[in-house]
Formats: sequence, C-alpha cells, structure tokens
Amino acid sequence: MTVPFVKMQAQGNDFVILDSIHDTLPVLTQAFITKICDRHVGIGCDQLLVLQPHHTADALMLIYNADASKAANCGNGLRCVGDLLMRQTGKPQVSIALADRIVSAEHIADGVQVMMGDFVVEQVTKDYTDVLVGNPHRVYFNHVQTCPERNVEIISDYDESHAAIRIIERGAGETLACGSGACATAAAIWQRQGHVSPLVIQMPGGNVKVHQLGTELLLTGIVTYVFDGQYVCV
Repeated sequence: MTVPFVKMQAQGNDFVILDSIHDTLPVLTQAFITKICDRHVGIGCDQLLVLQPHHTADALMLIYNADASKAANCGNGLRCVGDLLMRQTGKPQVSIALADRIVSAEHIADGVQVMMGDFVVEQVTKDYTDVLVGNPHRVYFNHVQTCPERNVEIISDYDESHAAIRIIERGAGETLACGSGACATAAAIWQRQGHVSPLVIQMPGGNVKVHQLGTELLLTGIVTYVFDGQYVCV
C-alpha cells in the first residue's frame, strides 16, 4: 500500500501531512507513526499531522508526536495545514478543528496567520510560568529543570517587543521551533510585565510574531512546502 503525503516546515519545525479526507490511510498504529516520523527509515518529521473530515470546519487535524503520543495543539502545524488547505480549496481563509477548539488561518503579508484561540496562565513561580494553549507548556525564566509532562520553553533574553527561546517538546525532544510554545512564551511574558504588547519570538529555526486580540492569540510566520510523494507501507 502507498500513502500520498506532503512534507512542510515552519521555522524548521517539520511535519508530514496525511489527508484521509481524500485518501485511504492505513491504521495509524504506533509502529506506523514512529516509522514514518523516523529520519533514518521513514520520511522524518517532528510531528505527523492527519487531516479528517469535519462537520463544520474545513478539516479536523490530528497531531502525533514522533514517538506516536498525541498532542492537542500545534501552532506551526496549523499554519502549514492552513496554507495547504487554502491552496487546495482556493479559499482566502480556512477553519481547522482540533480536539478542543476550531481555529482559522489566512494568508497575510508576513506569511500565514492563525487565530490560535484562548490561553490560560495556570501557575506562576519566580522560575517559570505554566501556560495552557490547548497543549500544556512550562516557560522558564530561571533555573531550568526537566518537565516531562509539559512542553518546555527556555527564555534566554526578552524585552517589550522580542524574546529568544529554546524548545523541548514532549514526544519529539528539542525542536527548532514551536508555534504553541511561542504563544505560551508571549503569554508568560505578558503576565510578568503586566501588559500586552506584540512580540517577535526568536527560535533556533526562525522567528514568528504573537499578538493578542481580545482573549485570543494570533500567530504569524512563514511556512514552506518542502516536497510531496508516496510513502510505501511495508
């Protein structure tokens, strides 16, 4: 059996996208997911994104980490899938359903912008801030420790308009970028500053912009179509 796929990346955060709306997919077993995500024996990616039909949105997006564990949100993946769906449908804006929310994506001058939905600041300490953006994040300002139950963002420098971070994602390890992590970083900084201002989040793979509109977060950045092909299931 062969499975059509698309490979995309955003700031070096890379994805394999499978489309079960139009294609027949095999059973998504742990063995299948870990193999297709493996950079030596498969296509290679940080996350596998699977598109399914949805009764109101243009697509439902399932997110699997490289170790086959599930994720609830993926900002860079949403921007890549948004770009793909807009090119496929010709629509200027598309909606994408996740487990707990429906988001929208559109092209703007700075790339692809996705309305990420709301966020919750769950805990604040002198060393870190816990933020829920669909996915749980821990944003470290000082004294970094491992946190296996959360995605981790490590801030090395920040001011009113800019922050530089490293990212360690659950189920994928250290990655070049993380869209929901960039959003969590912005929320953590705003909480400490006591006010909201647009932030450029600098990651090892590149920069994104995070704004707040009402209670919702907007994530903007460039995405790249890498290649497509047929994956042979053996």
